[in-house]
Amino acid sequence: MPDGSVLAFDFGTKRIGVAIGVVMDTRLDAGRFGPARALTVIDSESNDARFAAVASLIAEWQPVRLLVGRPLNEDGTPHDMTARCERFANQLRGRFRLPVDEVDERFSSTEADAGLRERGLSWQQRKTQIDAEAALIILQSWFDAHAHATNHAPA
Repeated sequence: MPDGSVLAFDFGTKRIGVAIGVVMDTRLDAGRFGPARALTVIDSESNDARFAAVASLIAEWQPVRLLVGRPLNEDGTPHDMTARCERFANQLRGRFRLPVDEVDERFSSTEADAGLRERGLSWQQRKTQIDAEAALIILQSWFDAHAHATNHAPA
């Protein structure tokens, strides 16, 4: 996996949360992941506006990989939003010619809201930040899975 930035998306029908992180020194014996943070929320229901915003983020951050949260039911089965998120991931692959991984995002929004609540944010403040925070949780989950796989790879 090449070094560089990674953009993560928490896809929703009204908003898309975005987070950014960095992959550094990914040799099997030294894979590391740099700082990750919630970046922004794309607050538009228009596909043209959404993809224009994504294109702008890709131009600015030059990511080497994109991540899309894949929502599932608690038991791991797909639900109505799963196909929409998979379609969004496929559109990203086709438009931007970057690797796109789909990441299990069960409970990411719930976890994001709880974290924002712990920081003392009001409901109105949480509402504007929850999608970007959920994208950060998706990104951190992917980092954790890849760090675990890297640290347990055979020598």
